[in-house]
Amino acid sequence: MTDATADAPRNPALDALAASGLEHEVTRHGRVGSLAEAAAARGVEPADIIKTMVVRRGEGDHLLVLVPGDRTISWPKLRELLGVSRLSMPDADAAFAVTGFRRGTITPFGTTHPLPVVADERVRGRRVSIGAGDHGVAATVDGDALVAHLGAQVADVTDPEQPR
Repeated sequence: MTDATADAPRNPALDALAASGLEHEVTRHGRVGSLAEAAAARGVEPADIIKTMVVRRGEGDHLLVLVPGDRTISWPKLRELLGVSRLSMPDADAAFAVTGFRRGTITPFGTTHPLPVVADERVRGRRVSIGAGDHGVAATVDGDALVAHLGAQVADVTDPEQPR
């Protein structure tokens, strides 16, 4: 495990990562304006950036979905996997209440409540960069080790991101 700026203030995500035993490298690059900028700052491809999305199954029932940067949640696939007819994205305040992190900084590490995790199958088999609890802070980890550590359910739950 390496952290080039070990003297920087800690956060719950970095503390949880350090305690996890996962081999990881922390990068700090400050705010970025796009997926391409984030990928360049982290030295990875856009597909290797993993977005952590909070999904609401029902009242008080949330989960995290790990989505490659160049993809988006496929709601039909995720509903089928979870065996539910409805899912939604909570508003920013609800996501913060469940995770302890603001949008854009959400990570499965150090959440205020333990949450089940679904990882898109494309997370496996490569090194990935996942947010680490603050804007411009990320951890690069082995995708297989990440999935195993989180006990994530792995499935095809995404579609390619559509150009805007």
